[in-house]
Amino acid sequence: MANIFGYEMPDDLYYNEEHSWAKVEGSKVRVGMTDFFQREAGDIVFVDLPDEGDEVTQGEVCGKIQSRKWIGKLVSPVSGEVAELNEDLEDDPTLINQDPYGKGWILVIEASDLDSELKNLMQGEAVKAFIEREIKKAEEEKAKAK
Repeated sequence: MANIFGYEMPDDLYYNEEHSWAKVEGSKVRVGMTDFFQREAGDIVFVDLPDEGDEVTQGEVCGKIQSRKWIGKLVSPVSGEVAELNEDLEDDPTLINQDPYGKGWILVIEASDLDSELKNLMQGEAVKAFIEREIKKAEEEKAKAK
């Protein structure tokens, strides 16, 4: 587990620029939101997800995550068919806050073009540079709001 500027970002995951993560499990991909996302969002109060069997496309919005502060987008890190949803989030969406890489996973996708699409996601040093930019952007937005 990499600690990047105070945010936990597991090394074995892939990340997109909309703060979703992807864990490859054979031909399936487990998806969730990053530690950075859940901290910026605050307490998650509602999750609006696609249905099992729905097709999702890499880089496209496939759901919404609402906190007390705002509504965020769940952008699919890979294309494919939604194979499973985390039903526990219906009763307790704060699982995303409590355990974003474990019990707070959101959905599983049966990937349709995994090998080529993984190249569009970040890992390693690219994640570190990305989080550094996101922290700076968040600080600038907070300064403007004052």
